[in-house]
Formats: sequence, C-alpha cells, structure tokens
Amino acid sequence: MPVINRISAYAEDMKIWRRHLHMNPELQFDCHETAAFVVERLKEFGITEIHTGIAQSGLVAIIEGKSDGPTIGLRADMDALPMQETTGLEHASTVEGKMHACGHDGHTTMLLGAARYLAETRNFSGRVALIFQPAEEGGGGAGVMVEEGIMDRFDISQVYGIHNIPGLEEGHFTATPGPVMAAVDTFEINIKGQGGHAAYPQETKDPLVAAVAMVDAIQTIVSRNHYTMQEVVVSVTQIHVGSADNVIADDGFVGGTVRTFEPEVQDMVEKRLGEIVAGTAAAYGVEATLNYERGYPATVNNPDNTAFATEVAKDLVGADKVDPNAIGGMGAEDFSYMLNARPGAYLFLGAGEGAGLHNPNYDFNDDVAPIGASFFAKLVETAQPA
Repeated sequence: MPVINRISAYAEDMKIWRRHLHMNPELQFDCHETAAFVVERLKEFGITEIHTGIAQSGLVAIIEGKSDGPTIGLRADMDALPMQETTGLEHASTVEGKMHACGHDGHTTMLLGAARYLAETRNFSGRVALIFQPAEEGGGGAGVMVEEGIMDRFDISQVYGIHNIPGLEEGHFTATPGPVMAAVDTFEINIKGQGGHAAYPQETKDPLVAAVAMVDAIQTIVSRNHYTMQEVVVSVTQIHVGSADNVIADDGFVGGTVRTFEPEVQDMVEKRLGEIVAGTAAAYGVEATLNYERGYPATVNNPDNTAFATEVAKDLVGADKVDPNAIGGMGAEDFSYMLNARPGAYLFLGAGEGAGLHNPNYDFNDDVAPIGASFFAKLVETAQPA
C-alpha cells in the first residue's frame, strides 16, 4: 500500500500500540488509562505541549511547525463498546463485557502514527492540534470538548477525522461533500391505561391497542408528512405491553429512533409525533406522554474541505481508489459537533473484508493503520506547507 516511507518503517510499532489498546478497552468518558497510554507515546515522540482532562479523559496535544501559521485539528475517538468479544484472538479484550468493536483503537493508533511522523519532521507551518476524544459511542464527547472551548483555546481553524469501514476495499477512501451522516434523535412514549381481566375488556382501557394504533400512525409521518426529496427515517424499535395471555396491562411503552439531515424535518417529525400520541391517546381513552430527545446533530462536511481532503487521498492512494462523491448514510457520529464549530471533513477508509462494525467478531485491520496515519500527515503538510 502507498504510505509515507517513514510511517511504514514503524508499522510494527503501530500494531503493538493498537493491540494493547484493543486488549484494554474503556467506555464513554472513562478512557483514563487509554489517555495515559496516548500521553506516554506522545512524550516519547518529543511532544511536550499536552493538555489532559478535557471532557474528563480527553486530551489535546500541540505540535509546532517550522514557521508561523494556522492550527489544523486532527481527531481520533478512544472509547469502546459495552459488548462481549468473541474473536478468540490473542489480543482479544481482557475486560469482561467491553470491546473495541468499532475500530476506535485503530483510529487512535492512526493519529499516534501521524503524530510521531509530524513530531519528527515538522515539515509544515503553523501548528497541529491532535484531538483524542472519549465518549463517541454515546455521551457526545466531541460536543463536550467543543463546549469546553478547544476550538478557541487552541485556535483551531479546520478539523478532520476518518473512520474505518469493513467491506470497503482495503486502502480505499470515500468522501461525501455536504451531509454525510444523519442527526440521531430518540423517542419514548409511555402509555397509562387501566388493566384488568382479558375476558372483560370493556372494563379496561387497553394500552396495547393504543400502542399498536400509535405505531400504525407513526408510519404515516414518512409516507404522508414529509417532502420526498428530504431524507428521513422514523423507526419504531420497541413495544412493551403485557405479561400474560389473560391479563390486559395497565401500562405500555413505545420507543424508537429518528434520523434526519435538515432541522426543519427534525422539527416536523417531533411535532407530528406529539400530535399522534395526543390524538391516539384521546381516541383510545388512555393517557400518554412523549419524551423526544435530540441527540447528535447531522454530520455535514464542508464541500471545500472535503474536496481538499479528497485530493490528498488521491495523491496518497491513487484517484482510482477514492470515491469523492459517496452517498451519505443515516448513521450518526459526534464529530458533527466539531464540524459545526469549524469547517472540515470526515472521510471513510476501507478496511477490507471482515466482520462489520459493532459485531462481536470485529477486529481492526492493522494493515490500514499506516495508510490512515499517512493521510493525516499529508493533510497537514499539504494544508500548511513549511
């Protein structure tokens, strides 16, 4: 694979780092040991400006270039998932119920590899801000880091991130100008009825039939209430009512997720859910409350930064291995908070064949770590030449 020669020279070191991280996963904001490992490596590289304790266990490290200039941000997420690993690998997770099933161990390693190279060569102007972030998998660690002022504190002018993708050919890149991942919201509907004997339904107010009617009506939000050229997904994923075949329950629960790109579509879905819940509750004689929680905003790439990052990727791996206009998806990513604060881009790097993300048999492909590290390094040297 085409990588920077110096980075390829310590590919084996990167594998060792990555597998250590894989064996020692941490969740959400509790990434203190991971952060300590990162800090130890950064100090070995000769990086002295390291700011810890951001968003509890996040950190930002600064590398100074050869001359004055702006600051470019590079981000890696550090947290794992609450899953039991089933790979059986020698470097499998040693922590019960926790594993790196999304490749954040690889993302951290790629940024460490770029950091080592950039600290050695410093063949750029201005500064590089290395952002190691906790709590991407719930908690919105990127948003917390932004709220705690990293963009202004470190004068970051643009910011970039990458994510590995199993199933995409190894070493290939995809980029999407504009919306690349959706905003993610959740909703919960709690229904209060009046339970009783299933043989005498006339004496009850059945939350089950109300729940089913609500779910039926919710399907019309996408089919009848939104403009078809605007993307939206409304998925009911939970219905919990009842405990026995001869009992009509007192209570019911309906839950699900909403994925959108435009705020006005998000507003419409929330409004319609409220109307459906209230109207159906009145029709079926039950009480119902809607709790609608807005999560990560949409991840929207700046078109100019995306075009620039795409050209860097083409220079690295060849134009035939880069899709500059890939279709976005309805998944979510808290890097969105950083892109809301500063222009930048989020790209995907093919990891080749293997188990998918969030799968207990997943393992990051160590062969692509030097490619990701080289991409980060070339971004800096191209954006801010010495």
